[in-house]
Amino acid sequence: MIIRYIEPRSSGGYAARDSKGWNEMAWDFETDADFQAKLDWADAFVREEVEPLDHLLGAVYDVKNPKNIKLVRPLQAKVKAQGLWACHLGPELGGPGYGQVKLALLNEILGRTDFAPVVFGCQAPDTGNAEILAHYGTPAQKARYLQPLLNNEIVSCFSMTEPHGGADPLVFTTRATLEGDHWVINGEKWFSSNARWADFLIVMAVTDPDAAPHQRMSMFIVPSETPGIEILRNVGFMGEREPAHAYVRYTNVRVPFDHLLGERGEGFGVAQTRLGGGRIHHAMRTIGEARKALDMMCERALSRITQGERLSEKQMVQEKIADSWIELEQFRLLVLRTAWLIDKHQDYRKVRKDIAAVKVAMPKVLNDIASRALQIHGSIGVSTEMPFMNQIAVSFIMGLADGPTEVHKITVAKQVLRGYRPTNDLFPAYNLLSARERAFEMYPELEDLVAAEIG
Repeated sequence: MIIRYIEPRSSGGYAARDSKGWNEMAWDFETDADFQAKLDWADAFVREEVEPLDHLLGAVYDVKNPKNIKLVRPLQAKVKAQGLWACHLGPELGGPGYGQVKLALLNEILGRTDFAPVVFGCQAPDTGNAEILAHYGTPAQKARYLQPLLNNEIVSCFSMTEPHGGADPLVFTTRATLEGDHWVINGEKWFSSNARWADFLIVMAVTDPDAAPHQRMSMFIVPSETPGIEILRNVGFMGEREPAHAYVRYTNVRVPFDHLLGERGEGFGVAQTRLGGGRIHHAMRTIGEARKALDMMCERALSRITQGERLSEKQMVQEKIADSWIELEQFRLLVLRTAWLIDKHQDYRKVRKDIAAVKVAMPKVLNDIASRALQIHGSIGVSTEMPFMNQIAVSFIMGLADGPTEVHKITVAKQVLRGYRPTNDLFPAYNLLSARERAFEMYPELEDLVAAEIG
C-alpha cells in the first residue's frame, strides 16, 4: 500500500496526478509508475548491497575511515546515478525536491539497515543540520560547511542537550558572551551525537539571559578543532558499534562573530526548524525497522513446529502477527498523512500536532513488534544473534530523542483542545435529553408518534 505523492496546485488546494492528468479529488494509495520503479530499485539495492555493510564496517559516521571510503563511496555513486541522493533537499541544494511523502516512501526502505541513510545521503543528524544551514546560513557558512556536509565528505554534530536540562532548553546554562569580534562559549553538553567524528558542531547557548524565555538563546557553528572543546566521554547504547554520544565541555571556546547561525536570540526557532523534520524522518525509518521485525516474526512462525503444529497455526501467535501488522499499518498511514501535511503547508509549525503524534506512536510501535518477534523466536530471540534486543533498546531511544514522549503527548493534547470550546450550561449540549429536545424542535410532527411508540 503506497500513497500517491500529492502536490500543490497553483489555484490552491492539492491534487494527485495519474495518466489522465491532474485530479482535484484524489484519495489514492498508489504511486506513479516512474517513482515506483525507483522504490523497487532502492528496495533490492538496500537488501542486496547495503545491508551487508552492517556486518562489515564499524561506525556509520566514521566517513574518513579508509574501509568506509572503499565500500560506501561506490554505493553512493550508484544512488546518485539513480537520482536518489539527498532526496530531502530541493533542487537548489542538489536534491530532487521530492517532498516529504516521497521521502517517507523511500525512508521506510532505508530504515532496514544502519548504513542505508548514509549511502543515500540522508542521515541524521546531518540532514537536520544541513536544513538549518540552508535556512539560516550565510553564503560563507554554506560554502565552508554545507556543501561538504551534503557530499558526505564530513559529518556534523548538534550539541544542544545539557546534563541537567534534559528536554527543557529554558533551563540551559551554557553561555556565549560577546567579546570584541568573537563569541566565547562556556558550558557542558550531553549526548552530542557524533561529536567524535564531526568537523563542526552546532551549539545552542544562552546569549541574552534577561530576554523573554524563547529569545534568550542563539545557535553557533563551532569548528571541531577550536581550542577549548573537550569530550569528557563518549556514551553508547545497546547494539551501537562504537560509543558515539559525547559528553562535551566547552571552556572559553572562541568563535568568530560571523559563526552565529541565524540572528542573535533566534536559537529556539532555529532548533525547532531542524527538530520537526528530524522527528518525522526518524518515524519514516522506524517503519522499515519495525517491518523487518515483522518479516522475521512471520518467517519464524511458518518455520518452527512445536507440540505437533507450526507456530503459525497457534492462535496466540496469530494474534501477535495480526496485532503487529495492524499497528504497523496504522502507524505508516499516520506518518504518510503527516508527511503530506508538511508538503501541503511547507511549515512545520502548522503540523506540530501531527508530528508530535507521530513521535509518540513511534517508540511503542517498534517496541511492541520487536518484543513479539523476540517472544516467538524463543531463546535465540534474546541472544546477540538476533536484532530484537537492540530494536527494543532503540525504541526507548526513539522515545527520548528529540524530546521525550510525555512532552509530545502534552503538545498533542493542547493542540487538540484548541479546536474545542467550553460550555457554561449546567448540562452539556450533548446530553441525550437535550439532544432529543432539539430533535423534536426540528421535527415537531414526530413528537406524538415517538411518544406513542415509547408508551
